[in-house]
Order: sequence, then C-alpha cells, then structure tokens
Amino acid sequence: MKKNVIIIGAAGRDFHNFNTFFRDNERFNVVAFTAAQIPDIDGRKYPAALAGELYPEGIPIFAEEDLTRLIRDESVDDCVFSYSDVTYKKVMSMSALVNAAGANFVLLGPDATMIESSKPVIAVGAVRTGCGKSQTSRKIIEYLMGRGLKVVAVRHPMPYGDLVAQKVQRFAAVEDLAKHDCTIEEMEEYEPHVVRGNVIYAGVDYEAILRAAENDPDGCDIVVWDGGNNDFPFYKPDLNITVVDPHRAGHELNYYPGEVTLRLADVVVINKMDSAGPEGIQLVRDNIQKVNPEAIVIDAASPISVDDPSLIKGKKVLVVEDGPTLTHGQMTIGAGTVAALKFGALECVDPRPFIVGKLKETFEAYPDIGSLLPAMGYGEQQTRDLEATINNTECDAVVIGTPIDLNRVVKIDKPSTRVNYDLQEIGYPDLANVLEDFLSGL
Repeated sequence: MKKNVIIIGAAGRDFHNFNTFFRDNERFNVVAFTAAQIPDIDGRKYPAALAGELYPEGIPIFAEEDLTRLIRDESVDDCVFSYSDVTYKKVMSMSALVNAAGANFVLLGPDATMIESSKPVIAVGAVRTGCGKSQTSRKIIEYLMGRGLKVVAVRHPMPYGDLVAQKVQRFAAVEDLAKHDCTIEEMEEYEPHVVRGNVIYAGVDYEAILRAAENDPDGCDIVVWDGGNNDFPFYKPDLNITVVDPHRAGHELNYYPGEVTLRLADVVVINKMDSAGPEGIQLVRDNIQKVNPEAIVIDAASPISVDDPSLIKGKKVLVVEDGPTLTHGQMTIGAGTVAALKFGALECVDPRPFIVGKLKETFEAYPDIGSLLPAMGYGEQQTRDLEATINNTECDAVVIGTPIDLNRVVKIDKPSTRVNYDLQEIGYPDLANVLEDFLSGL
C-alpha cells in the first residue's frame, strides 16, 4: 500500500524534496504541503503542471498550524521536515508533534535529493542565514570569470509567486528582475550577480533549472550553487564551501541543517573576523576542528564602506537591513548597523512607533529585532508597507544595509546612503589557493 505523506516546508526545500524523491514515486501519496516562515504562501496549491502524472489535481498547501489535524484527517504515515535555519529544539519539537499525532518524522538526506551535473559544481552554503554566503559566492565567481571561465550561478529557491511561471527563471540583466516580478528578497540575491556580468538561474524545478544552466546560451564551464538559509546543496558538489559566523558562535552545532553543511564542507570560511570578538572566533575554530578536522579553514572579514558618510556622522539614522538575516536568521545587527556605529551616528532610531501594515506582524513574530528595520518585501503589500514605514520614521537619514539599493524599489523621501561590503580573506590559505587547486584537478 502507498504511504500517505505530508511535506513540512517553507516554499523551497519542500518542493525540491517532492520533485526529486516523491514526484514519480508510486510508493507514496503526498496529500499536502504545510507552509511556515514565509507569509501568504499557505492556501495555494503545488500545481498539477509541476506535480506530475500522479497528481492531476495538484497538491494543496496548508498553514503549518493545521499539521496535527491533517495527519489525522488524511491518515498520514510520514511527515517529511523540509525547511532550514531552525534550532534542533524546533526540529525535535516538530518531531514530537508529528509522533504524538501518530505519524513518522522523516529527514531526507543528500543522497536522496542531490542532482548530478554534467559540469563541475562549486557549492557555497552557510551554517546560518546572514553569514556572508552570497558575498563569498560573488568573490568565487569573480575569480573564475577572471580566469576566462563561463560561470552560471544557481540560487536556492524563493518561489513565492506563480509557481508554474517560476519553474525555470534566468536572470542576465537587471531588467529580468521586473520581468520575473521579483520580491525584494529575490532582488537582493539576483541583482548582485547580474550587475557583475554572470547569469543566475532560480525557480522551482531544480533538475530542469540545472539542465538549462548547463546549456546556457552564453555558455557554461562551471556551475556555482549559491545556497540559501543554511541548507545543504541541491546539486552534488565537486567543491563544497561553507561559511560560518563568529557573531553567532556555537550556532554551527545547534541548527538544522547548518551542522550538516559544516560536516560536508571541503572548505570553511570564518567570516566577519573584523567585527567579531576573539572568544567567538575561537569557539568557531574549535567546533570546526571537532566535527570536520580535514576541512581547509579560510579566515575572512567583511569590511564596511558607505557611499556618503556625512549622512551618518552626528545624525539620527534609520537603519534598514536585509530581512531574512534579521528575522529567522536572528541577528540583531547587520551591515547597516555596523556602518552607523563605525561612522558616528548619533542614534539608531527605533522604527517600532512608525511601522504600518504587515511589518507589524514581522515585529510580533520576531520581537528581538534591534533598533532597525528589516527590509521585508515578499509581496506588493509588504513593499508598500516598507516604504510607508521608512517615510513615517522620524530621522535625519536612512542607512541602507541591504544588498540592493532600496531607492530602486521604494521611494524614500529622506536623504539616504548605501552600505557596501565584500568578502576579504585574511592571510593564507585564501579562495584563490583553493580555486587554483580545484581547477588544476579538472
């Protein structure tokens, strides 16, 4: 008999697990997805056009709060946990809920879900959201392009819109962001790639995406997997690089599947050493040695600069930071906050008295956010609320700590300056050493 299955997810790894393990597997019947972390994705369907012949009606998506009821109503055998950047306590609490309702709790691993490529694959991941994975990916891509190689990046999924339309997305120019109706979170990941001259793919069906990337019309010598949250790669890597964050020392052994990415790594980058304390740096080193002593360890920093420091010095500023880093990434500061402190802000204004609309829900869900504003923009309403909140806030200037210039997305009626940050290795080994060794072995 077929086993009835629920996939517990957040619009990303859940769809990938379905596509790679369950879609054409007649031993299982996926009765539902549940959705968490991302607003407004429950109440939809995983469409029949993507779900395959076994699911002509598609698969419904429910809120995670419905999980216990669904297990009982649908006589569910297995619940497959399929999202990332969560504590072990959260994972096992979910396991207890599932087991108490009578079902098995399942975690699918790399061998069941990784797809092999015909091209060399370099994977970049992290142990937590906001470690600096994207800047590491960009540094790697710039180096490879400098060697004359055609590099195609593939980004971990963020499919919050029309899933059929988002099956395979290709971004080669800034105009493609509007073409694909990207959210602010998506723009933050895709725009830094295309402005540097490399193509990046994303979407829903990651085997179809990989085959398109391998055969990109501009050519493809190497695929770089630009991972998301702290997930392990969707593609089988030939070189696996993981970024750790000494600002959150110890998290690398306490979050799922962050520890998986650390244990799988060929190379571990300790980032933000210019702003982290020595105790945190040492604890991270000790933990790397404990679980992956064979990994190459690279020391690195994220030096901060701003376009116009005069808008910060002695001013009351509103700091706008990358949304996921400050929400489920649980950071209380980001690049914008570091810049405000470095360049002498009089005060970082707390936006809470000025927030409107859906941003109120963000602060309710994540009450430990510091005196800053996460750039939430998963949809049109959130983007409008973000714009209104920025313009409502009583401040002298806005410090934009997001990977993209928000002035291109929302209309800010105050002076603003953008923060810039890139990966900078400290000493040796560095990424150039690692990449040269990798290329010589191809």
